[in-house]
Amino acid sequence: MTSDSWGWRARIGILVIHADPVPEAEIWAMAPPGVTVYAARFVSPRKRGSDFQGDHAAALADSPDIARGLAHLGQLRLDVICLCFGSSSFLAGAGFDERFAVEASNRAGGTPVTTAPLAMLDAMAALGVARPYLVTPPWFTATSYAAAERYFADVGVTFAGQTRFDLGVGWRDRETYEIWDLGGQWEVRPEEVYRQVRASTPAHADGILLPGSGFRTLEAIDPLERDLGLPVVTSNQACLWQCLRMAGVLDTGIAAGTLFNHQRLPAVAERAQSRKAG
Repeated sequence: MTSDSWGWRARIGILVIHADPVPEAEIWAMAPPGVTVYAARFVSPRKRGSDFQGDHAAALADSPDIARGLAHLGQLRLDVICLCFGSSSFLAGAGFDERFAVEASNRAGGTPVTTAPLAMLDAMAALGVARPYLVTPPWFTATSYAAAERYFADVGVTFAGQTRFDLGVGWRDRETYEIWDLGGQWEVRPEEVYRQVRASTPAHADGILLPGSGFRTLEAIDPLERDLGLPVVTSNQACLWQCLRMAGVLDTGIAAGTLFNHQRLPAVAERAQSRKAG
């Protein structure tokens, strides 16, 4: 029987940068029956042909695309909205996500808002991961990596090691930011993510962290967990997990890692407050 996929259990909104094809595809693929996903897009604060620069908190706060997207999503009777974009959060630093969530919720008519970095932090806390092996997308620049390292270190997460996913011949001589501009996000294959992560994970890591909303990694999650015996957290996986919890949908039948077996945690706002207090 054909279903209209009406969100009778939960309706989730996501904010995605303009050239990112991955979040909808991965989040829809994971979403359980009765959960629907609605997207709004905004222009990336990074200018084409350059690394990230400037005030990223202001860039997102002042973005007319984000303001418009939040206003539109706020009219859809959603349960939650997630910003599926981590780089600006990393670069803006501690406290940005909590401030953005409050301001964005106000713009969306009171709909609760979260972000990909907050979702990843809560996912790692749920899984007991404090020393993950970090595998970044091929377009993650040195600026982005340093910002991510500071962001996670501020809440007690240190990396057991780090590597950048290798897209292969034809991409290695490119500036990292050029990889995204030239469409490298379309060339990532989950089977190659699996191969590279499995081959390079250090023995002392207690989990795998794959940030980047545009980093196609969904199909690699379960095989990596089975073969390495470690929990895996990815950006889009964590975003859906966080959104479902905030919407009160505690579904453990989602085949995207052990994360979905860990949903009953203290309120998101309480843990966010404790992070700031700490």
